[in-house]
Amino acid sequence: MTNPATPDFDHPPRPMAQRIGAILWPSFFAAGVATMVFFAFVDPLQLRDLTFPHWDISRGLGYTLGFFTFWLATASSSLFTWILLRPASRFNGPKIKR
Repeated sequence: MTNPATPDFDHPPRPMAQRIGAILWPSFFAAGVATMVFFAFVDPLQLRDLTFPHWDISRGLGYTLGFFTFWLATASSSLFTWILLRPASRFNGPKIKR
């Protein structure tokens, strides 16, 4: 019987493009949904007038900035989840005795 504390097989590390895609792709969809829900109730021009009244921000630029803000927030959430879910066996290798 094998000891569950020491796994016999550890999955090989994934390519960098796959790791980045696993973080950015789901956060892209979440940012799209968040943008649609948020801007269904909030007009970017009214938000501009409340926050930065002296800036010349169009409605389209407001939508764009809102989307990228939501994407940054959801990507950071996905990145934090990925960091927490990494297998410990990959980082806790055998101790080297000196």
